[in-house]
Amino acid sequence: MGNKPSSKKLYGPADKPPLGQWIPLSIQHVFAMFGATILVPILTGLSPSTALFTAGTGTLLYILITQAKVPAFLGSSFAFIPALIGVSSVYGLPYAMGGAFASGVFYCIVAWIIKKSGYNWLGKVLPPVVIGSVIVVIGLNLAPTAMGMAMNDSNGNYSLFCLMIAVVTLAVTIIANIFSKGFFSIIPLLIGLFSGYLFALVMGMAFPAYALIDFQGVKEALWFGLPTFAFPKFNIVPMLTFIIVSLATICEHLGDTLTISKVVGKNFYEEPGLHRTLAGDGIATLWASFWGGPPNTTYGENIGVLALTRVYSVWVTGGAAVFAVFLSFFPKFGALIQTIPGPVLGGISMLLFGTIASSGLRTLVDSGVDYEDKRNLTISSVILVIGIGGGVITFAMGDSMQFSLGGVALATLVGILLNLVLPVEEATN
Repeated sequence: MGNKPSSKKLYGPADKPPLGQWIPLSIQHVFAMFGATILVPILTGLSPSTALFTAGTGTLLYILITQAKVPAFLGSSFAFIPALIGVSSVYGLPYAMGGAFASGVFYCIVAWIIKKSGYNWLGKVLPPVVIGSVIVVIGLNLAPTAMGMAMNDSNGNYSLFCLMIAVVTLAVTIIANIFSKGFFSIIPLLIGLFSGYLFALVMGMAFPAYALIDFQGVKEALWFGLPTFAFPKFNIVPMLTFIIVSLATICEHLGDTLTISKVVGKNFYEEPGLHRTLAGDGIATLWASFWGGPPNTTYGENIGVLALTRVYSVWVTGGAAVFAVFLSFFPKFGALIQTIPGPVLGGISMLLFGTIASSGLRTLVDSGVDYEDKRNLTISSVILVIGIGGGVITFAMGDSMQFSLGGVALATLVGILLNLVLPVEEATN
């Protein structure tokens, strides 16, 4: 599971950019993760400000636990949405936080087991054909989200006007990424976002019926306010529910950590160690449960930023974490970021998520995966179809709760199982 060093990196994990670059680079990460991070609490009835607070502080804890070696940003996990809604409706929000606490503890237990047993066995269960295919799935699994934001209005209906704004945003982002020089070459997403926002604002003024930006929420928001907090209570059923979901998110963590390793060119399974990355993820979730925030997870959006900009500095992701905490205490700034139209985010996401998938293709090519080998072809094919096609296993857990394993997590699990059960000898047949 070795990784080629990235010869074109601009800043490595330990490098600290000059302040004039550091701040906008960190803000770029915040813009990339903001929409998804606040969407989870909106869907589950939690506080968006609290989610920003726990994402930022959770990321700082992760950086501390991983010895400031992994440039990952942690945000609200989508995998726990059904559990959060189900447990909250039956037992109440504090018990959902108790379940989140249990999942964080479970992460730490798994991390301890890996620390004691080592990670070398993962090379056998996660060969390049599985790793590369899972990375492709991580990127393309997000593709419908990008296209939905790009093509649809706020009601979910197709809009050629929205698509035009997304295309302009994408075009500016591509131009900035390919042709910009110096500092501007590492903030293409920021350039595209601001350009798309300005274009949407001007088009809204010219054609009021299609206006996508409304500043009413910004006017009504307070300049300063404390996030709302909820503390955990404990019951065995919610705790078991969240622990079972954690089996899926741990698989997702393996895929995300592999992806960051491939993008950065360092084996984070080895250094600082998978046990540290898992423990960091778990403790960030455990921490969030004490404040009423959703469970945290590593974010594909921010992995895309790393791959696109070749800026792998932990100082930058740490700065983004501090900025997220800052936003949680100043609702007016958070409300301003929420005015960014979906098509603008969709435009930059088309490039962002595609870059993640391309990293997976690069892994397959660089590793020399032989697709004349029917075993490799089978494993990769099944992973791609399940992951991209929306495969899911769901079953009821009580009257109003259900367990769901799908997407990246299910694809990773199936890929691991196929790799273990398909005999290597079939490669010569």
